[in-house]
Amino acid sequence: MKATGIVRKFDENGRFVLPMEIRRQLNLNEPDAALEVFLEGDAIVLKKYAPACIFCGSLEEIVSFRDKKICKKCADKIHILFEE
Repeated sequence: MKATGIVRKFDENGRFVLPMEIRRQLNLNEPDAALEVFLEGDAIVLKKYAPACIFCGSLEEIVSFRDKKICKKCADKIHILFEE
C-alpha cells in the first residue's frame, strides 16, 4: 500500500472528501464512477469499482443478467450446459 500523506476528517454526517488528486489519478470523475469498500483487519480499503463476471472475474464483454454481472464466455458455457 502506498502512503499519500493526505489526512481527511469526517464532517458531522460522517462523510469525508476523497482528494481531487486521487480522483484524477484513478479517473473517478465520470458520473458513473464508483468505489468498492473492503475491510482488511483494521483498515478500510477503497477500490475503483469495475463490474466483473461473478464466475471468472473477467472484465471483458460484461452483461447484466438478473442484476448479476456475467461475461460473454461464461454465458456461452452456461447456455451450452442447458442445451445438452
